[in-house]
Amino acid sequence: MIRYELHFDTKALEPLMQKAFESLVLERQRGVTGYYDLPFSSMRLLERIPNYPHIKKIAIIGIGGSSLGTKAIYELLRHRIHHKEIIFLENPDPIDLEDKFSRIKKNETLFIVISKSGTTIETISIFKAAIKHFELEFQKDNLIFITDPGSPLERLGSDKGVPVYNIPPNVGGRFSVLSAVGIVPLTIAGFDTENLLLGAGKLVIDFFAHRADHILKKAAFYYSHYPDIKMNVLFSYSSMLLDFNRWYEQLWGESLGKRKGDERIGLTPIAHIGSIDQHSFLQLLIDGPLDKSVTFLKVKEFRNHIKIPQISLPHLESTDFVNGHTFNELINKECEATMESVMMQGVPVDLIEIGSIKAKNIGELIIYYQLLTSAVGALFGIDTYNQPGVELGKKILKEKF
Repeated sequence: MIRYELHFDTKALEPLMQKAFESLVLERQRGVTGYYDLPFSSMRLLERIPNYPHIKKIAIIGIGGSSLGTKAIYELLRHRIHHKEIIFLENPDPIDLEDKFSRIKKNETLFIVISKSGTTIETISIFKAAIKHFELEFQKDNLIFITDPGSPLERLGSDKGVPVYNIPPNVGGRFSVLSAVGIVPLTIAGFDTENLLLGAGKLVIDFFAHRADHILKKAAFYYSHYPDIKMNVLFSYSSMLLDFNRWYEQLWGESLGKRKGDERIGLTPIAHIGSIDQHSFLQLLIDGPLDKSVTFLKVKEFRNHIKIPQISLPHLESTDFVNGHTFNELINKECEATMESVMMQGVPVDLIEIGSIKAKNIGELIIYYQLLTSAVGALFGIDTYNQPGVELGKKILKEKF
């Protein structure tokens, strides 16, 4: 279960909420984006994914939307069950690649190459390096391609007999984690992808039945208070959420930073880990410009309950007030205290509380942020699903060689 709290004024937002809702209904009906239906269509995909009993590790070769969402889910759920390790080969950093290659044994590793276009330069370059380093052969028991139908990568797979899973053409990379992009590797690794999809699917059903209007309220608030508020700070109170933060930054940044005629629109995502980053960023929230909203993301129940020992150290007696309490209590009380301090300054705040880290809740969290992003984009009247700025950088890169 996930609990949502909005600590800002939502009066007079009903017209904007209805506008956002109607826009998303039309998007779904017209097939503008297909991510709304992934929690349901990917259930059929589960039946097609074979077992790989000889595999101990999975190496995902992909970048951006082809890796960030999967990595976020992997880092959240990997502490719960026995699973195959996933190594992410995503950055053309030669030191990083050399280190990760050294941790991979060819005969016990499944290589999964993920590229929506089939020609992503970082991905294909790393794939070439893996072919040379591991003397990879194009065999169906150690290699999978995930790509758009008809892409150059799919044609290569067809020629070489490599299994290929398709990404729906109307699902962009940053919205694709509940497609084959995430479901295939996570299923093979041993994660509970069925419940992941069930959690996401339930929220989709609730949203379109007007049982999750808190998403519309939040989107309407962002739109109605722009440009006074141009930044959303996500403060996640668990180190397990670090890669979720990175996925959120891509989702928010690529989707909501756009031009609309001569106007430049953008809600800047800033993601931090509590309580670590409250020792570096909180001062700006408390005494800096009131141009930010803050979302606090916390885990109600962690799996373990390590206690702070009943030890009183000379000269450090002022810290004894937490003795005997669990670290679960400490980190969540820190979240509550920080949230209260920020609210006292007039900063708009909302809270997302995950009951526990399990597949259904993580599926809901993923689709929650995607729905919120779509609702905000719809209100701004921008194309939430393209990324012309990114494509410009790719064009310039090609001209440099």
